[in-house]
Amino acid sequence: MENTKHMTHKMPTKEERHKLFGSVKPGPKQKPTDKNKMPDLQNVQKDFLFDIDAVGISNVKHPIIVQSNLNPTTQTTIATFKLTSKIEKTSKGTNMSRFTEQLNQYHEKGFIANFDSLKQFTKDLAERLDQNDATIELRFPWFFERRGPQSDLVGMNHADISMLVTYDAVKGCSIHASLTASITTLCPCSKEISEYSAHNQRGHITMEVSFTDDFDETKTDWKEMLLEAAESNASARLHPVLKRPDEKMVTEQAYENPRFVEDMVRLVAADLYESPFITKFEVSCRNEESIHMHDAVASLRYNKLDSSSL
Repeated sequence: MENTKHMTHKMPTKEERHKLFGSVKPGPKQKPTDKNKMPDLQNVQKDFLFDIDAVGISNVKHPIIVQSNLNPTTQTTIATFKLTSKIEKTSKGTNMSRFTEQLNQYHEKGFIANFDSLKQFTKDLAERLDQNDATIELRFPWFFERRGPQSDLVGMNHADISMLVTYDAVKGCSIHASLTASITTLCPCSKEISEYSAHNQRGHITMEVSFTDDFDETKTDWKEMLLEAAESNASARLHPVLKRPDEKMVTEQAYENPRFVEDMVRLVAADLYESPFITKFEVSCRNEESIHMHDAVASLRYNKLDSSSL
C-alpha cells in the first residue's frame, strides 16, 4: 500500500491567509463616489495643442453574427474590433467606456456584421461621443462549406475577413473590406523545364476593396464574390476533405493551370475591375515556396475612379 501524507495542521482562515500574503484593510475614503460629483478629466476644455486623428479602443474580442449565401448561411464567430473617433485640440480626451457600452448594446440585440448595421453603429457612436465622426473596424474568420470535387464529401474551409466603416456627419459613410483566401499554385517555370512533374505551393490572396456609395449588400454577397475571384483564378482550390479520386482531380487541375504570383494578382484584379460596385482595390499574393526558403510575393493596386490608372 502506498504511503500517503495527510494534512495534520489547521489552516489559517482565508482572511488570515490574505493578510499573510500582503493584503491590508481599506484605508479612509475621502473622494466622492457619486458620479455627478466626480471630476471628468476627459471633458476638460482647453487648448491641448493638436487635434487627434483617431482615439479609442482596439483588440476588443466580441461575438458577432455573419450571414452569407454559402453554407452555413448564418454563423456565430469571434471578431476583433477597433473603434475610434477624432477629437479636436480643445478636448482633453474621449470617453472610452462609451465604445464598449455601445458594443454591448448591439450585442444584446444580435450584432449582425453587415454594412447596414455597421453604418448605423458608427453614426450612433459619433452621437454618443458627441463627435462628428466615428470608425469601426473588425476582423474575423468566415467559415464556408467545401465539397470534394469527386466524392462530394463536405468539410469546412475559412477565409479571413475585415470590414471597415467610417461615418462623417458631412460626407456620410465610406465602406471598405478585405478578404484573404488560401489557394494552390503550380509553378509554370517548373512545369516548362521539367521532364515530368512540377512543384506547387500554398498561396495566400488578399484583396482590399472600396465599395460604391450605393452598394446593396442584400443583392450581392461580397464575401462570396471575393472568394470566387481568388479561387477561380488559382491553379486549384483547397479542400478540407479529399479522397483519392478527389486528389487525382485536384492534382491534374493544378497541372493544367500553372500560375506565378504575377499571374495571380493580374487575374484577380481583372475580376475586381469588372465588378460594378468596387471603386478601387489592392490585390496581393504570397506563395509559400516549396523548393525555396523564401516566399514569392506580388501586389498591385488600381483606382477605377482615376482615368489615368491604365
